[in-house]
Amino acid sequence: MATVIITEKTSQAKDLRAALGARFEQILPAEGHLLRLAEPEEVNAAWKSWSCVVLNPEGLYPTRPATGGNKGPKLKAIAAALKACDDVILATDCDREGQLIGQEILEHLGYRGRVRRALFTAQDPKTLQQAFARLKPNAEMRPLYEAAVARQQADQIFNLSLTRTATKTLVAPGARGVIGIGRVKTPTLAIVCLRELEILNFRPEDYFEVVAVATVATGDFLMRHAPSAKMRIKERAQAEAIAKAAAGYQGPLGVLVEEKRQAPPRLFDLPSLQKTCGQRWGWTADKTLAIAQELYDGDGKKLITYPRAEARYLSENQIHDVAAIVAAPTRLRGFAHLEIASPVIRRGKSGHFCDKALEGVSHHAIVPNVNVLDDLASRLARLNDDERRLFALICRSYLAVIKPDYEYRQTVVTMPVPLPKGGAAEFRAIGRVPLRLGWKAVYQTGEAEADSDAEQTLPPIEDGDAAALSETKVEAKRTQPPPRYSEGTLVDAMQNAWRFVEDPALRDRLKEAKGIGTPATRAEIIKGLKRQNLLIAEGKLAAPSPEGLQLFELLRASAPALVDPGTTALWEMRLDEVVTGKADFRAVIDGIAAAAGDLIEALQKRSSGTINLESSTQASQTGRRRYTGKTNNRTEIKGLQTGRTQRRSTNRRATTNKDLGSVANTGGARAGSRKAPTAKMVAYAQTIARTKKAPLPEGYQQDFDACRRFLDEHARQQIRDSANLSRSVSMRNPDCRVLITKWRCLPI
Repeated sequence: MATVIITEKTSQAKDLRAALGARFEQILPAEGHLLRLAEPEEVNAAWKSWSCVVLNPEGLYPTRPATGGNKGPKLKAIAAALKACDDVILATDCDREGQLIGQEILEHLGYRGRVRRALFTAQDPKTLQQAFARLKPNAEMRPLYEAAVARQQADQIFNLSLTRTATKTLVAPGARGVIGIGRVKTPTLAIVCLRELEILNFRPEDYFEVVAVATVATGDFLMRHAPSAKMRIKERAQAEAIAKAAAGYQGPLGVLVEEKRQAPPRLFDLPSLQKTCGQRWGWTADKTLAIAQELYDGDGKKLITYPRAEARYLSENQIHDVAAIVAAPTRLRGFAHLEIASPVIRRGKSGHFCDKALEGVSHHAIVPNVNVLDDLASRLARLNDDERRLFALICRSYLAVIKPDYEYRQTVVTMPVPLPKGGAAEFRAIGRVPLRLGWKAVYQTGEAEADSDAEQTLPPIEDGDAAALSETKVEAKRTQPPPRYSEGTLVDAMQNAWRFVEDPALRDRLKEAKGIGTPATRAEIIKGLKRQNLLIAEGKLAAPSPEGLQLFELLRASAPALVDPGTTALWEMRLDEVVTGKADFRAVIDGIAAAAGDLIEALQKRSSGTINLESSTQASQTGRRRYTGKTNNRTEIKGLQTGRTQRRSTNRRATTNKDLGSVANTGGARAGSRKAPTAKMVAYAQTIARTKKAPLPEGYQQDFDACRRFLDEHARQQIRDSANLSRSVSMRNPDCRVLITKWRCLPI
């Protein structure tokens, strides 16, 4: 009986040959997807001309051989091998997309022999040998395949139908360009735009706190009168009165001592790993995934389990691996100080080993690969600095979860100070004394984890001890705008889309969902938004381009469900239900197609507003170049885009005082030669109109002078407020300085 093994990529084929020896002769790699879905016009000739219709064929979009790279020859090699075999083993990645990559080849070529499935979450020889010792019938993977087909077909219908409709209805008459819409991409843009509008509309508020030195028999310590955000002191005179009352006041202290404990954080899935690496080292989501992938399947490495994990738990049978995984890193210098004689095993959803938490999930948390740790030293020698750093982080995460809880003694000291007009102002101090470091000992060497709970050390003190207050002073503070997203925190926001939904019942349902996109696709979605110039990088942070912000405003006004992250998260839940057998995949496709039809109708009925994609290109002085955007693995979108590199450098230059002055001084000269306002002017005018509820003048999108007069009239107060914000935060947060100078930097 001839057997053919199909892998997802060449590295898998190489690893399988090394692990299985001569047991199997034909191990053939794909190159990701060897097939594409047919173009709309290949299914229906009438769809060649772009119009506002749902591109939903009878049945499913058929597959066609993909082009590019070495895809054609690889598909032909697999087709020839299948003709001479009666047994196939799929050894692609064990997630939804991996199942699709392997099985769609068999479906396309009409193979009808026996098919088995090899499932593995690491690519070392021992893991691969174990996977081939317990092959599963591929029929058991049918729900996973159907979920992948539903995702692929629904995205084809939704993304292309809405892209064509948005382009036909929202692009300014006579302008060139394409507005790319995506079921996941567009709500992701919305998340960033909502945060940008929060920052733009933020109004800083001054408030005051009072501090004093408390003296007791055993020493001094600092106390603070700092009411909650709702009770903040807004008037300096009120704070000065409290400081005056506290100066020299003597009275008894209230002392509450409690012993508390804190469990270790959960293990990493891919989103939490991307968020942590972004916060610690400024890595993009794509860089984190690329380095993790190299640790997973790089030549001679194989040090971690599957990196595209969507769970933060391990299965209960992995408890047997604890001793071996602990033993290997603790032989290394950075971990040798740790004592883990008796690992703590926490079961259930409140712990780290839980079978129930992994139901319907393809991959467990990212942990060190137990099967290669006997050869750890030689594998570490092959790593570069970033790979070592990431592997150490994953090791620390694993070691932390089998260490005891962090235990500490917390002391809360209070003193009510009577006020002349009645009432009292409560001063407070908090101190913590570690009793048992537990899991925090793991982070005391190398790159220590930031301890947000650090408090001052208090002298020995007991309830009722007398204290005197002195050195009182008023501290002036100012509220800060919310921060922009980094790529890591944006991935986290995509995963937790329920936070953007107001309906309580829907929020509760979405908390159980996996959010927008999948761990494997979120980094690519962010890259795609950047390629289309809808997102731009401001240092390590992400911000919408003027075009992206304008697109969001237009879509939110005409088809709000299109930019609602909750809508997309609900469809991801439906795809998960296909995996668990609770939903039919064709019904999911039809549901998303119906939603696309509703949104097309809403866009056609919009009241006003278009985007002139060419105006920003003209203003950038960067020339033109062709852009090919990708919807999944296809090339439907072709439009015009500004060169991003020079745009970034132009933005950076615009933030300096010297260049701000030159832009302002040359504005009038530029205005006279421009017939239409820039896209930035239009986008900013629409934002102000919405936030201030001010009517836009007729023809503001085509008439430069009309748009300029509207901005001059309504933007002055916003500029004054922004100037105040700039003075308070620019030294600490230069990205805010870029933001508040947006109007003043318009190329007019």
